[in-house]
Amino acid sequence: MLSDLANYLTRKRIKVKRINPMIKWLLIILAMLFVPAASSAEGIDALTITTNADGTQDYSVTLQVLAIMTALSFIPAAIIMMTSFTRIIVVLAILRQAIGLQSTPSNQVLLGMSLFLSIFIMAPIYQQVNERAIEPYLNEQVTSVQALELAKEPMKAFMLSQVRLKDLETFAKIAGYEQLDSPEATPLIVLIPAFVTSELQTAFIIGFMFFIPFLIVDLVVASVLMAMGMMMLSPMIVSLPFKIMLFVLVDGWSLVMGTLAKSFGLGT
Repeated sequence: MLSDLANYLTRKRIKVKRINPMIKWLLIILAMLFVPAASSAEGIDALTITTNADGTQDYSVTLQVLAIMTALSFIPAAIIMMTSFTRIIVVLAILRQAIGLQSTPSNQVLLGMSLFLSIFIMAPIYQQVNERAIEPYLNEQVTSVQALELAKEPMKAFMLSQVRLKDLETFAKIAGYEQLDSPEATPLIVLIPAFVTSELQTAFIIGFMFFIPFLIVDLVVASVLMAMGMMMLSPMIVSLPFKIMLFVLVDGWSLVMGTLAKSFGLGT
């Protein structure tokens, strides 16, 4: 397709003045990505080329491409706010703090673990979205608006299964919804912040349960050091090897990952 476009430009003898070559090729790539191969397809062209009287040409990218590029910037927020990612990363961060390791595992490792565990937990939901919305849309059985509505249903069901009713009622009142027929009738603008709040609450509860054993180790070591008169020695330095040994002996990582997965209803 790139060679056909280049041949087309050559045949037309297009002369472009005052335009950076990098921008020119970027516009061509955008045209390849977003403009349908068949010009007869209905819709808005992503790239418009206007020939001026002096032979130069002006390139304009329509709002369609702008909307697509803007939507891409919301993907990280969607991953964080509408999936299991928030609960997992908060629990892992609390666990690292409880052990006493400031930078091990590193933030990149924790983010990677949270991301792939989120993909594992959300796999059934993504499968439903693919079957109900993506495949029918690719087969031109539904429109883009209908596909979006169909994709919202599995995600909404997942969030409703994890959200606390108290948080849902709180944000519904803030948004001005005094009465909702059922939780399923909750709009996404209310459901998403309520879901994130519930995830933070659940993550802190799980993190507290993980924190207690390491806190006991710290108290025991501090008491022993105090009894031995070694008050100038930091209990954190002495207790760190014991906490790591305890975590390894109980197969801590498997326990943590299994607990997080089961907290979303997997394996039960």
